[in-house]
Amino acid sequence: MNEAFSRIATASSNWLGKPVSFIVSGLLIIIWAVSGPFFHYSDTWQLIVNTATTVLTFLAVFLIQNSQNRDGMAIQAKLDELIRVSQLARNDLVRAEEKTEDEIEMLRIHDSGDN
Repeated sequence: MNEAFSRIATASSNWLGKPVSFIVSGLLIIIWAVSGPFFHYSDTWQLIVNTATTVLTFLAVFLIQNSQNRDGMAIQAKLDELIRVSQLARNDLVRAEEKTEDEIEMLRIHDSGDN
């Protein structure tokens, strides 16, 4: 199930990030707005766009967050590998993203030479 969700999340975030998605969304809003007089600007007419945008935004947040989490983990894995293979790198920086704020601040201070 995790793998299926990851595939859906990746495909969705790729699709949502394309200009055509923005254009289609804009066109749908224009069509909705133009249809207002036909429906006499009814409560149902307003509810349609409110509900659709709320549901789509809610779902998109989870899909995009999943993609960003995986991207972040991949970047961290690559950076960790570069630290491991570099003779001059400090090994205490590997997995720095898992340290507390205070520990990260100490790494930063130690790196800059400040005391």
